Amino acid sequence: MEENLRRILSGVRELSLKSGVKRLNLDLVSKYLGIDRKELSLCFSDESSLIEKLLEYERDSFRSIFDENNFEDTNAIEILMIVSQAMSNRFLELTPSVTHDLKALYPEIYRYHIDQRVDFIFGKMKINIEKGIRQGMYREDLSIELLSRLYISRLLDLHNPDFFPPEKFSFRVLYDVMIDNFIRGIANEDGLRHYKKLRKTYKVC
Repeated sequence: MEENLRRILSGVRELSLKSGVKRLNLDLVSKYLGIDRKELSLCFSDESSLIEKLLEYERDSFRSIFDENNFEDTNAIEILMIVSQAMSNRFLELTPSVTHDLKALYPEIYRYHIDQRVDFIFGKMKINIEKGIRQGMYREDLSIELLSRLYISRLLDLHNPDFFPPEKFSFRVLYDVMIDNFIRGIANEDGLRHYKKLRKTYKVC
């Protein structure tokens, strides 16, 4: 994705968090970013195109966490903490209401986005769990595929406003509790000792 388009999409993302997805259109983006409407038309044919590229930008930003960090020699639990901290810093302002509006207004685009995210996270979680078992940090009796899917299921559930009304639960706190419970559920005694030390260094919320 070219740098100019990334810059525009970064501004669009900021605007969507302020104004909501329902109000997001090319005229509003033009005014907010101070970019001529015709110039925007070169990047986005309509609002659906805008949302499609915005979600692609979101996926690229998430993948960049793994590009920016060399996890080759990093402990599996620390990898989860690094990624969780980066997610907290970059993505957790995407509240359930934003997710709900995307799903309602752009169902096909949203479904494709979720499918791509799920496939990517599933692959990374399988690698992490396999690594944690090899390193002696996770229990040896774990079902790798089942736990990878369970992690994704829990992550998606956090965006369900029926379960967790945003006015009652901070999404950052929900995510912190989720990842804390997940790690405690798969770590062995050595892993738990290591995790407790890491909690003092890495703050998810």
